[in-house]
Amino acid sequence: MTEKLLTTAEVCSLCNVTRWTLKKWEETGELIPITKTGGGHRRYRQSDVYRLMGASAATENADITAVYCRVSSHEQQQKGDLDRQKARVLEHCLKKRYVVDHVFTEVGSGMNDGRPKLKCLFHLVRSRLINRIVIEHKDRLTRFNFAYLDAFFSSHGVVIECMEDVLPKSYENELVEDILSLMASFSAKVYGKRSAEHRKNHLRVVGGDSK
Repeated sequence: MTEKLLTTAEVCSLCNVTRWTLKKWEETGELIPITKTGGGHRRYRQSDVYRLMGASAATENADITAVYCRVSSHEQQQKGDLDRQKARVLEHCLKKRYVVDHVFTEVGSGMNDGRPKLKCLFHLVRSRLINRIVIEHKDRLTRFNFAYLDAFFSSHGVVIECMEDVLPKSYENELVEDILSLMASFSAKVYGKRSAEHRKNHLRVVGGDSK
């Protein structure tokens, strides 16, 4: 069976990237087109795209599970928190006898919806390549609005399975750090906007005086 070849536009859509990113991937050898048409249009192997995204083609309606683990800081990762979390989740899957095809581990804030591995997870869901996502608790996927995420995944036939319903005490400090980070980011945007307005008004006054 001949493998499906994807156009540049299709790859950009699947990976949620620009054509410039595809060009950089080609230069670094991360994703190389298998052929070029007479008009110079690139074609990519579907399997190469899935490999780059940490995904593999799964048979339709198969019981395929993905595991997603996350910590907020590199300090937590260095302490081994991420590895221990992954071990706990995989042990849970083993006891349940789940077929785990995809394991994603990530360092980043739970309020950042642009996390690369989370985007890969979304791709698997949209492409219906998995049936289940196992996480330790809800906030590993997102700090807020989990219900919306759950509804979206459910609409694609994917179940989110949480090992714990209540956030452990050990993650309270992490939540505080995320909230403080959000406040700092918001404050920086507000102050930046005010500074820009002040500079604009100052230039207007100076310009008026020079006339």
